[in-house]
Amino acid sequence: MSQCSCIRIWTTRARRAVPLAMALMTVATFAADLNGPMSSTPPAAIASAAAPAGATGTDTGKAEFNVEKLFANSCGWCHSGAGRVAGKGPQLMNTTLTDAQIIYRIKTGKVAAMPAFGTSFNDEQITAIVKYIRDLKPDA
Repeated sequence: MSQCSCIRIWTTRARRAVPLAMALMTVATFAADLNGPMSSTPPAAIASAAAPAGATGTDTGKAEFNVEKLFANSCGWCHSGAGRVAGKGPQLMNTTLTDAQIIYRIKTGKVAAMPAFGTSFNDEQITAIVKYIRDLKPDA
């Protein structure tokens, strides 16, 4: 293959890649503006939003938090209706996954589908989210 044809192939691929890169940058900017789980918000900011007023990271007692708010702020972007209906992510109500599978998915995420929250949530928060998912009932 001649050098000229290599340049032509590279140029063709580059012309295809530029619109894709621009689209990805637009989506990333939009997600950051929404401050969702795919944003650049540091995990500590998400976790601190779940902590009650007055709670600090140095508390030795068991911190209480609002699991509905934690779920809405972190998971609700994709799991619509507070997890009751499918959205960008699957419906969580009546899931057939085991607790261990749910915990694993929350901690490690799923490639190209769900971010990992293993460093954002502590074990108590993850357990509360699993209980929240198990307790989901259809809206009245």
